[in-house]
Formats: sequence, C-alpha cells, structure tokens
Amino acid sequence: MPLDLSEILVVGVSSRSLFNLEQENEIYAQQGISAYRQYQQQHENDPLQPGTAFHLVERLLHLNKDAKKRIVEVVVMSRNSPETGVRVMNSVRHFGLDITRMAFSGGEPLSPYIDAYDVDLFLSKDLKDVQAVIDSGRSAAAFIYDPPEDFNPKDNRVKIAFDADAVIVSGESEHRYKTEGMDAFHKYESEHEDEPLAEGPFAKLLIKLSKIQEQLPTSIELSPLRLAIVTARNAPSHMRLIKTIRRWGVYVDEIYFLGGLPKDKVLKAFGAHIFFDDQEIHLSDSSRVVPSGKVPYAQDSPLQVIQMKTSSAGH
Repeated sequence: MPLDLSEILVVGVSSRSLFNLEQENEIYAQQGISAYRQYQQQHENDPLQPGTAFHLVERLLHLNKDAKKRIVEVVVMSRNSPETGVRVMNSVRHFGLDITRMAFSGGEPLSPYIDAYDVDLFLSKDLKDVQAVIDSGRSAAAFIYDPPEDFNPKDNRVKIAFDADAVIVSGESEHRYKTEGMDAFHKYESEHEDEPLAEGPFAKLLIKLSKIQEQLPTSIELSPLRLAIVTARNAPSHMRLIKTIRRWGVYVDEIYFLGGLPKDKVLKAFGAHIFFDDQEIHLSDSSRVVPSGKVPYAQDSPLQVIQMKTSSAGH
C-alpha cells in the first residue's frame, strides 16, 4: 500500500540550507569536483555546522514528539554524489536529526524529484532549482539566504512567518499597486474585501500547516507551531486578506500590518525560525536577524516582467 503523506508535512531541504557548506562550495567553485571530493572524504567524520534552515528543521521534527502520530517528514536533497554526501549523512546522525529519507543526485537538478518525495516545501541555495519548482507549481519553494550571525532561538516552539502578497496570496494585488499606485490599490481592495484573493505559491503550505496544528495535543491557541503573517498591507486593504484566510479555514496566530514600516524588528520580536518574502527590499534587512528565504516569481508572472525591467533600469 502506498505511503499516505496527505496529512504529513514533507520538507525537502538542500544540504547547503541545512548545514553550512559555504567553505566547501568555494573549494568546488575554485578548484573543481576532484578537490571537493577529496576534501569531503578527508573531513567526512567532522560534523558540519548548522546552516540557515537547521533550527527550523530541528524544531519541526520535534513536533513529532508532541503529536499522537508522525506529522513531519524531512528529506535531505543534495546535488552531492552518495560518496561526497557521506559527511552530510554523518552530520545528520551527529545532531540526532530524525531524518531517514535522502536524495543525492550526483550533480543533477533536484527539482524533478519534488513529486517523487511528495514535497510540500523545498528550501535550497540553488536559485535554478527553486525557480523550476515555483514555475511547476508542484510545491512551495524558497531560495535560502545566508544564516543571520546572532540568531539564537530560545523558544522551543516552531515559528514561521510569511509575507502576504505574492507569497500566501497571489501577486495580483501587488501588481495593481506597482502599476496603478497606492490609492488605486486601497480602493480596489476595499471595494472587493468580500471577494477572496487567489492562492499564492505558499497557500497550500499554509493550509497544511494549519491542519497540522489541529493534530497537536494542545489547543490551537497554545500550539507549539505558531504561524504569523508580516505584511506591508495596512487599513483599508487589511480586511480582504483576513477574510481570505478565514475562508480557507486557516488559523493564523499573529498578523502584523506594517503599512510600509521595516519588517526586521517585528520578525526579530516574533523570533521567526524562517521568514518568506518575495522582495529583496524586505529580505536584505530581515535576513540579518532571522533565517529568511526568497520566494521568486513564476517566469510567466507579470511581477517577473516588472522585476526584470526594474533590474535592467538599475544597471
């Protein structure tokens, strides 16, 4: 009988997101695969240091101890060969991470294996792989930034924070704001507040996380899994977002309408184990205080066109 993962959160995490492999990556980039293979074999019994996604993965796996049944699976996904991946396997064992599934593709792209492992969330430092997953629509995916220097999670709960537009919900409203201006954006959102926003690339993930909250033994208000939305939206455009989430049947623990204020201080106060946003302007600051991931626009998104034009103008 096929394994039913419909009620289990499956996170696919690249080895460079889970562990700090930047020095090793430099060896690969500058000296080639032979030098990289030799270095990894020489150090395969030296545990790797935690990477950006390490604390998130560690806390998510801990939820299995709180629940009545297994609700989280993590798959290490790596372009390493099995030979050079031994150090990664040893590091997983060293930290006592309850991970049994791994994929070592020997240099091949990882995105084709998202379906095979039923991945709900893919975290990687390879932008091409992340872009391919986002374009396919098969899973939520984010490009992981370098770890913040002083991040020290003392909270035993899992704390996940999301931007709203182009992440949780579609980029339609953000596109209106960027092309028609703030006044037109607020006017449209107010007039259509009872009309649900379309799902964004992380909507299904948020819905699944909310379902997992229901499987934990505490009441949802006291859940060890806390979800927050940190958005630049403010009144009067806030009600449409709230009503959309309510219609999805999702319980969000915290929501912050910042109206253009910086997000980093709120995220630090929340203590996010990960924050997902689509815009560099927010991520450049937030990634310094909490682990962060960029959600790229699909190649066929109108926002991608705007981003490319802005980028070209900047050069």
